[in-house]
Amino acid sequence: MNNDELNNPQHHGMNVAGLRRSATGFALDREDLDDDPVVQFEGWFKYACETVALDPNAVALSTVDGEGRPSCRTVLLKSFDENGFVFYTNYESNKARHIEVNPNVSMLFFWSDSARQVRIRGRAERMSAAETLKYFVSRPRGSQIGAWVSAQSSVISSRSLLETKFQEIKTKFKNKEVPLPSFWGGYRVVPEVFEFWQGRRNRLHDRFQYTRQNDGSWAIERLAP
Repeated sequence: MNNDELNNPQHHGMNVAGLRRSATGFALDREDLDDDPVVQFEGWFKYACETVALDPNAVALSTVDGEGRPSCRTVLLKSFDENGFVFYTNYESNKARHIEVNPNVSMLFFWSDSARQVRIRGRAERMSAAETLKYFVSRPRGSQIGAWVSAQSSVISSRSLLETKFQEIKTKFKNKEVPLPSFWGGYRVVPEVFEFWQGRRNRLHDRFQYTRQNDGSWAIERLAP
Protein backbone atom coordinates (compact mmCIF):
# COMPACT_ATOMS: atom_id res chain seq x y z
CA MET A 1 0.00 0.00 0.00
CA ASN A 2 1.50 3.37 -1.00
CA ASN A 3 1.41 6.67 0.90
CA ASP A 4 -1.50 8.04 -1.12
CA GLU A 5 -3.57 5.02 -0.14
CA LEU A 6 -2.55 5.35 3.53
CA ASN A 7 -3.48 9.04 3.58
CA ASN A 8 -6.84 8.51 1.90
CA PRO A 9 -9.41 7.67 4.60
CA GLN A 10 -11.97 6.82 1.92
CA HIS A 11 -9.89 3.95 0.55
CA HIS A 12 -11.23 0.55 1.53
CA GLY A 13 -10.65 -2.99 0.34
CA MET A 14 -7.74 -4.85 -1.17
CA ASN A 15 -6.69 -5.86 -4.65
CA VAL A 16 -6.45 -9.64 -4.37
CA ALA A 17 -6.08 -10.44 -8.06
CA GLY A 18 -2.45 -11.44 -7.52
CA LEU A 19 -3.31 -14.09 -4.93
CA ARG A 20 -3.20 -17.00 -7.32
CA ARG A 21 -1.43 -20.31 -7.48
CA SER A 22 -1.27 -22.94 -10.15
CA ALA A 23 -2.84 -26.03 -8.63
CA THR A 24 -0.56 -29.05 -8.81
CA GLY A 25 -3.08 -31.67 -7.80
CA PHE A 26 -3.42 -35.20 -9.03
CA ALA A 27 -4.66 -36.06 -12.51
CA LEU A 28 -8.23 -37.32 -12.67
CA ASP A 29 -9.33 -39.45 -15.62
CA ARG A 30 -12.56 -41.29 -16.31
CA GLU A 31 -10.95 -44.67 -15.65
CA ASP A 32 -9.97 -43.43 -12.17
CA LEU A 33 -13.59 -42.92 -11.17
CA ASP A 34 -15.86 -45.43 -9.49
CA ASP A 35 -19.23 -45.86 -11.19
CA ASP A 36 -20.88 -45.07 -7.85
CA PRO A 37 -20.34 -41.44 -6.75
CA VAL A 38 -20.78 -42.30 -3.06
CA VAL A 39 -17.92 -44.80 -3.30
CA GLN A 40 -15.86 -42.18 -5.15
CA PHE A 41 -16.67 -39.62 -2.44
CA GLU A 42 -15.69 -42.06 0.29
CA GLY A 43 -12.22 -42.44 -1.22
CA TRP A 44 -11.69 -38.70 -1.45
CA PHE A 45 -13.12 -38.14 2.03
CA LYS A 46 -10.80 -40.71 3.59
CA TYR A 47 -7.86 -38.95 1.95
CA ALA A 48 -9.09 -35.60 3.31
CA CYS A 49 -9.30 -37.08 6.80
CA GLU A 50 -5.64 -38.10 6.50
CA THR A 51 -4.41 -34.76 5.12
CA VAL A 52 -6.68 -31.96 6.41
CA ALA A 53 -5.66 -30.73 9.85
CA LEU A 54 -9.04 -29.43 10.99
CA ASP A 55 -12.62 -30.34 10.12
CA PRO A 56 -12.31 -32.31 6.88
CA ASN A 57 -16.07 -32.85 7.26
CA ALA A 58 -16.84 -29.10 7.06
CA VAL A 59 -19.19 -28.44 4.17
CA ALA A 60 -20.75 -25.25 2.81
CA LEU A 61 -24.52 -25.72 2.69
CA SER A 62 -26.53 -23.43 0.40
CA THR A 63 -30.28 -22.99 0.75
CA VAL A 64 -32.86 -20.69 -0.85
CA ASP A 65 -35.69 -18.99 1.03
CA GLY A 66 -39.28 -18.57 -0.07
CA GLU A 67 -38.43 -15.38 -1.96
CA GLY A 68 -35.62 -16.96 -3.94
CA ARG A 69 -32.79 -15.41 -1.90
CA PRO A 70 -29.80 -17.75 -1.41
CA SER A 71 -27.93 -18.24 1.84
CA CYS A 72 -24.77 -20.21 2.59
CA ARG A 73 -23.15 -21.38 5.80
CA THR A 74 -20.75 -24.09 6.97
CA VAL A 75 -22.12 -27.18 8.71
CA LEU A 76 -20.44 -30.42 9.72
CA LEU A 77 -21.17 -33.64 7.87
CA LYS A 78 -21.96 -36.30 10.47
CA SER A 79 -22.51 -39.38 8.31
CA PHE A 80 -23.07 -40.48 4.75
CA ASP A 81 -24.02 -43.61 2.84
CA GLU A 82 -25.92 -44.60 -0.27
CA ASN A 83 -29.04 -42.95 1.16
CA GLY A 84 -27.55 -39.47 1.54
CA PHE A 85 -25.45 -36.96 3.48
CA VAL A 86 -26.44 -36.08 7.05
CA PHE A 87 -26.12 -32.95 9.17
CA TYR A 88 -27.95 -31.74 12.30
CA THR A 89 -29.45 -28.38 13.22
CA ASN A 90 -32.15 -26.52 15.10
CA TYR A 91 -35.42 -26.95 13.21
CA GLU A 92 -36.23 -23.28 13.91
CA SER A 93 -33.00 -22.00 12.33
CA ASN A 94 -32.91 -20.06 9.07
CA LYS A 95 -31.52 -23.03 7.16
CA ALA A 96 -34.34 -25.26 8.39
CA ARG A 97 -36.98 -22.65 7.54
CA HIS A 98 -35.54 -22.40 4.03
CA ILE A 99 -35.55 -26.18 3.59
CA GLU A 100 -39.18 -26.40 4.66
CA VAL A 101 -40.24 -24.11 1.78
CA ASN A 102 -37.59 -25.27 -0.71
CA PRO A 103 -35.87 -28.60 -0.04
CA ASN A 104 -33.43 -28.16 -2.95
CA VAL A 105 -29.96 -27.57 -1.51
CA SER A 106 -26.31 -27.62 -2.53
CA MET A 107 -23.27 -28.81 -0.57
CA LEU A 108 -19.64 -27.92 -1.29
CA PHE A 109 -16.58 -29.61 0.19
CA PHE A 110 -13.27 -27.84 -0.49
CA TRP A 111 -9.97 -29.44 0.46
CA SER A 112 -7.33 -26.88 -0.46
CA ASP A 113 -4.19 -28.94 0.19
CA SER A 114 -5.14 -31.54 -2.41
CA ALA A 115 -6.82 -28.98 -4.71
CA ARG A 116 -10.09 -30.89 -4.58
CA GLN A 117 -13.74 -29.92 -4.45
CA VAL A 118 -16.89 -32.00 -4.34
CA ARG A 119 -20.22 -30.40 -5.15
CA ILE A 120 -23.46 -32.19 -4.32
CA ARG A 121 -26.90 -31.04 -5.37
CA GLY A 122 -29.97 -32.74 -3.95
CA ARG A 123 -33.07 -32.56 -1.79
CA ALA A 124 -32.99 -32.30 1.99
CA GLU A 125 -35.44 -34.32 4.04
CA ARG A 126 -35.95 -34.53 7.79
CA MET A 127 -34.64 -37.61 9.49
CA SER A 128 -36.81 -39.65 11.82
CA ALA A 129 -36.80 -38.90 15.55
CA ALA A 130 -35.32 -42.36 16.16
CA GLU A 131 -32.37 -41.66 13.85
CA THR A 132 -31.82 -38.26 15.44
CA LEU A 133 -32.00 -39.66 18.98
CA LYS A 134 -29.38 -42.28 18.17
CA TYR A 135 -26.97 -39.51 17.20
CA PHE A 136 -28.01 -37.13 20.00
CA VAL A 137 -27.16 -39.57 22.79
CA SER A 138 -23.66 -39.98 21.31
CA ARG A 139 -22.90 -36.25 21.60
CA PRO A 140 -20.86 -34.78 24.48
CA ARG A 141 -23.11 -33.68 27.33
CA GLY A 142 -22.16 -30.03 26.82
CA SER A 143 -23.32 -30.20 23.21
CA GLN A 144 -26.57 -31.85 24.29
CA ILE A 145 -27.22 -28.97 26.72
CA GLY A 146 -26.22 -26.44 24.07
CA ALA A 147 -28.94 -27.73 21.77
CA TRP A 148 -31.50 -26.67 24.38
CA VAL A 149 -29.92 -23.26 24.99
CA SER A 150 -29.75 -21.55 21.60
CA ALA A 151 -32.78 -20.38 19.64
CA GLN A 152 -30.60 -20.55 16.54
CA SER A 153 -30.60 -17.54 14.19
CA SER A 154 -32.75 -15.40 16.53
CA VAL A 155 -31.49 -11.98 17.68
CA ILE A 156 -30.06 -11.87 21.22
CA SER A 157 -28.86 -8.88 23.24
CA SER A 158 -25.72 -10.40 24.76
CA ARG A 159 -23.66 -13.54 25.17
CA SER A 160 -24.33 -13.50 28.92
CA LEU A 161 -27.90 -14.59 28.21
CA LEU A 162 -26.56 -17.75 26.58
CA GLU A 163 -24.19 -18.44 29.47
CA THR A 164 -26.96 -17.93 32.03
CA LYS A 165 -29.38 -20.20 30.18
CA PHE A 166 -26.66 -22.85 29.79
CA GLN A 167 -26.22 -22.94 33.55
CA GLU A 168 -29.99 -23.11 34.06
CA ILE A 169 -30.36 -26.07 31.70
CA LYS A 170 -27.28 -27.73 33.18
CA THR A 171 -28.88 -27.48 36.63
CA LYS A 172 -32.27 -28.63 35.38
CA PHE A 173 -30.87 -31.87 33.99
CA LYS A 174 -28.30 -32.46 36.72
CA ASN A 175 -27.89 -36.20 37.36
CA LYS A 176 -30.34 -36.91 34.52
CA GLU A 177 -30.05 -37.82 30.89
CA VAL A 178 -30.45 -34.76 28.66
CA PRO A 179 -33.58 -35.37 26.55
CA LEU A 180 -33.72 -34.74 22.82
CA PRO A 181 -35.29 -31.33 22.11
CA SER A 182 -38.34 -31.54 19.85
CA PHE A 183 -36.96 -28.60 17.83
CA TRP A 184 -33.58 -30.18 17.03
CA GLY A 185 -32.71 -32.90 14.57
CA GLY A 186 -31.13 -34.15 11.40
CA TYR A 187 -31.50 -33.61 7.69
CA ARG A 188 -30.44 -36.05 5.03
CA VAL A 189 -29.48 -34.61 1.64
CA VAL A 190 -30.46 -37.14 -1.02
CA PRO A 191 -28.06 -36.44 -3.91
CA GLU A 192 -29.14 -35.95 -7.51
CA VAL A 193 -25.90 -34.53 -8.96
CA PHE A 194 -22.25 -34.85 -7.88
CA GLU A 195 -19.26 -33.01 -9.28
CA PHE A 196 -15.69 -34.05 -8.52
CA TRP A 197 -13.22 -31.22 -9.21
CA GLN A 198 -9.47 -31.78 -9.27
CA GLY A 199 -7.28 -28.71 -9.61
CA ARG A 200 -4.61 -28.86 -12.33
CA ARG A 201 -1.92 -26.59 -13.72
CA ASN A 202 -2.80 -23.58 -15.88
CA ARG A 203 -6.46 -23.69 -14.76
CA LEU A 204 -7.04 -26.78 -16.90
CA HIS A 205 -8.84 -28.53 -14.08
CA ASP A 206 -10.36 -32.01 -14.26
CA ARG A 207 -14.13 -32.02 -13.60
CA PHE A 208 -16.51 -34.95 -13.72
CA GLN A 209 -20.24 -34.79 -13.14
CA TYR A 210 -22.46 -37.68 -12.02
CA THR A 211 -26.18 -37.27 -12.72
CA ARG A 212 -28.74 -39.68 -11.28
CA GLN A 213 -30.85 -41.41 -13.93
CA ASN A 214 -34.46 -42.59 -13.63
CA ASP A 215 -33.33 -46.18 -13.12
CA GLY A 216 -31.07 -45.20 -10.23
CA SER A 217 -27.82 -45.47 -12.18
CA TRP A 218 -25.44 -42.55 -12.69
CA ALA A 219 -24.38 -40.91 -15.96
CA ILE A 220 -20.79 -39.62 -15.84
CA GLU A 221 -19.59 -36.72 -18.01
CA ARG A 222 -16.39 -34.70 -18.15
CA LEU A 223 -16.94 -30.92 -17.84
CA ALA A 224 -14.78 -28.12 -19.22
CA PRO A 225 -12.87 -26.31 -16.45
